[in-house]
Amino acid sequence: MELTESNRAFGGTQQVWRHESRTLGCAMNVAVYVPPHAEGARLPVIYWLSGLTCTEQNFITKAGAQRYAAEQGVVLVAPDTSPRGGDVADDPAYDLGKGAGFYLNATQAPWSPHYRMYDYIVEELPALIEAHFPVDDRRGITGHSMGGHGALVIALRNPGRYKAVSAFAPIVAPSQVPWGRKAFAAYLGENEAEWAAYDATALLGGARERLPILIDQGDADDFLEKQLKPEIFEAEAARVGHPLELRMQPGYGHSYYFIASFIGDHIAHHAKALNPKP
Repeated sequence: MELTESNRAFGGTQQVWRHESRTLGCAMNVAVYVPPHAEGARLPVIYWLSGLTCTEQNFITKAGAQRYAAEQGVVLVAPDTSPRGGDVADDPAYDLGKGAGFYLNATQAPWSPHYRMYDYIVEELPALIEAHFPVDDRRGITGHSMGGHGALVIALRNPGRYKAVSAFAPIVAPSQVPWGRKAFAAYLGENEAEWAAYDATALLGGARERLPILIDQGDADDFLEKQLKPEIFEAEAARVGHPLELRMQPGYGHSYYFIASFIGDHIAHHAKALNPKP
């Protein structure tokens, strides 16, 4: 791993590392915040998945999360949102290709050689983090918009791997909204039955673990009615008995002003599960 950026923040260190990903077949950037801690201590870790058009930089520069991570004693890991590089397939649209990996394993050309973000987040990245940083296997996962979709899907599909999950304005039913349908058709093909593996609402009924989910959603979000539709997820969670706290936040939109306003609550939600009191 190559260190490309390092800054002190709230007694800890905010770094960006670059590494060659075997899963994605390209170089990837990943941001890691390590809070102040005792020498030799092993800390829990929260993985943050960002949304469309983002890189690892958006979260670490706009969310203000380092303060809360330092207070709670958790490591924050924020990877890029897609494979990058000259030989990686792309599309002129903002919602497909680079910056829009959708945290799935593509099966269709020209995407399948590199767009394997699901395997990267679930397998390669945690192995890398646990080998190089002072963390153990206490993991939480969260994210925003497309990244909220990824966090929910990954937690639901991997019982026992994460101790906490949350999301900001997630795409909860991608098979039923334009963003998701466009991406799934391109990456996975036209057989909609195969889309269910990456649709959080579709996964709820078969979930083998009832990990409590926290979702914050702004009621002034421009994408709320067309792309996000949290009521679909809420109804399915109620039907199958999956614990969900959906907080509709009055006046908030889709931006990092919204995330910065409630990131402390989410880190506390994760810390409670990652650092249980005896």
